[in-house]
Amino acid sequence: MASRPTWQGHLRLSLVSCPVALYTATESGGEVHFNMLHKDTHNRIRMIPTDPDLGPVERSDLVRGFEYEKDQYIVLTPEEIDEVRLESTRTIDIETFVEAAGIDRLYWDSPYFLVPDGKLAVEAFVVIRDAMAKAGQVALGRVVMHQRERLLAIEPRGAGMVAWSLRRHDEVRDTAELFDDIPDKKADPKMIAIAEKIIEQQEGPFDPSQFTDRYEDALRELVAEKEKGHKIATVKEPKEAEVIDLMDALKRSLGQAGERRKPAGRAKAAAKKTAPKKTAAKKRA
Repeated sequence: MASRPTWQGHLRLSLVSCPVALYTATESGGEVHFNMLHKDTHNRIRMIPTDPDLGPVERSDLVRGFEYEKDQYIVLTPEEIDEVRLESTRTIDIETFVEAAGIDRLYWDSPYFLVPDGKLAVEAFVVIRDAMAKAGQVALGRVVMHQRERLLAIEPRGAGMVAWSLRRHDEVRDTAELFDDIPDKKADPKMIAIAEKIIEQQEGPFDPSQFTDRYEDALRELVAEKEKGHKIATVKEPKEAEVIDLMDALKRSLGQAGERRKPAGRAKAAAKKTAPKKTAAKKRA
């Protein structure tokens, strides 16, 4: 069953436009969620909206307010909020094209799948998609989602396109806040050379299927053990990093990295070479 679109509207390139829909490209994993319970009764706690003067109130009586001064609010109705409409509320208007490498990775945020919305939209959608693919450029446009106007970076992917929401400039902290405190010190070239070899030995393809949340797995195991009534063993605190000789640590790491990254094919080949050969007599038997 297809998921519901996050946004529906039009994609426009100059005078060419087509109906499109945005779908979230990611989903939350099976995180372990905890509920708040009373420590004695183990009853689940309900969060009830409470007015300081009236006490508990119904959610239907709640309205939205903007605090312009301490404890002073401007109340806005849903109808008034809906009246705030920009062109980007219903249209992603492509404003410019840039190189993907020209967008700092700090600004990339959430991905969305961008698809044609209906059969009549396919022809124009395909024209825009294929032209962008040939140009090798990323399109920048704006869209209003969740009561915010967001900048989108749109790129072709397979039969469709992916639209990445980009963070605003004021949302990205200046590196100088923290990086300026790092001493301007040059590393030992010999140490760099060894570290480069370690990196080379640990190179490999990116395979997201190999990543699992070990912390979540440990939590699930803890819950399963508690459910069975087993006593939970105390886990030892991890050892703190020791103050060691850096050059010695690099040299020892070089050997360990080579062992960890030994390709399976080479390991099998080595095993075949070392395995004892079957004798002709044994084979006849």
